[in-house]
Parts: sequence; structure tokens; C-alpha cells
Amino acid sequence: MNPHVIDVEVKQKYILKLSFENKEVRLFDASPFLDKGIFNELKDINYFKQAKVAFGAIEWPHEQDFSKDTLYLLSTPLD
Repeated sequence: MNPHVIDVEVKQKYILKLSFENKEVRLFDASPFLDKGIFNELKDINYFKQAKVAFGAIEWPHEQDFSKDTLYLLSTPLD
């Protein structure tokens, strides 16, 4: 089971800095998802910056979200 996200910070364009409950800090690049259906709205960087933690995952106001599993497995550790 992958750890829950406990904090999110928008870094560069479409990059999220994620803090997980296991004390890991990782970077997640959302840009590969932006041309896919519901995620299209995330192209608006001001909207993208509204990312928040919800139930161990990340979500936006119009219900786009990434699960904790996706975020953990597709992110890279921050050195």
C-alpha cells in the first residue's frame, strides 16, 4: 500500500512537490495527463495552482484528481 500525500506545493509549470506520510518528498509531473479528457482544464496554470490534498490524494475544485497510488508510483524522489 502506498503512502498518503500530506502536503502539496506547485513548483514549476505542472510540477507538484508532494510530501508523503512516510516522510518522502517527491516530484510529480502532471503534464503528460493534460490532454486527456477531464484533465484538460489543468492546462490553465492558475487553475492548476489550486491543487489541494484530499483523503491522501490531490484534487482540484472541479473534481479532477490523482490517487495516492498514481502520485507515488509516477513521481520521482527529491534529493
